[in-house]
Amino acid sequence: MAAARSVIAEKGHENTLLSDIAERAGIVEGSLYRFFTNKQELLVRVAEDWLREETASDGDAASIRGTWNQLRYLVGRSLQMVRRNPPLSRFLYTEIRSNPNYRNTAFYELNHRFTAEVRRVFESAMASGEFRSDVSTRLLRDMVFGCIEHSTWAFLRGEGDFSVDEVADSITNVIYRGMAATPALAGPSLDVMVERLERVAKTLEQRTHRR
Repeated sequence: MAAARSVIAEKGHENTLLSDIAERAGIVEGSLYRFFTNKQELLVRVAEDWLREETASDGDAASIRGTWNQLRYLVGRSLQMVRRNPPLSRFLYTEIRSNPNYRNTAFYELNHRFTAEVRRVFESAMASGEFRSDVSTRLLRDMVFGCIEHSTWAFLRGEGDFSVDEVADSITNVIYRGMAATPALAGPSLDVMVERLERVAKTLEQRTHRR
């Protein structure tokens, strides 16, 4: 399994051969069939173990104070997962999720548990009155992870890159400000307000000097 993960990380799941994995593990290729029926079964097992490791920290967001901070943590964690292992992330998106039997797999259960944390953040914010309650938490969850997937596709195809911090901040701000029950919460950030005040002060100073 460790040899398979290493080879996949180097070559991607599409170009990985069982002979490569066997060579990396120091065994003959035929020995692999004692444990796995074919390459697909081995890839699924590797991806399943990886996703289980990545979701082992479920519940961590509950220890973080503040809705924005909780959401930012969860979005950032998802983006970091893609950043750490592009080949297995791509395999999960293209091969596992498109499988008609996906809902009956361990992947579905692991992913459901992983994304449920985001819904719990929304539910808590709505219950406290911090967020409006006229949008379903399921839809908000889909918006969050849809944005994450869309923002990382070019990177996963090897056609671009992304900044974890910039994307995580942007997604969090859009959702938080769009759902804030109090208009003030949805307004510009403190940094933006300070920048605007500085521009106003500079303009007034220039006008004073001209007089």
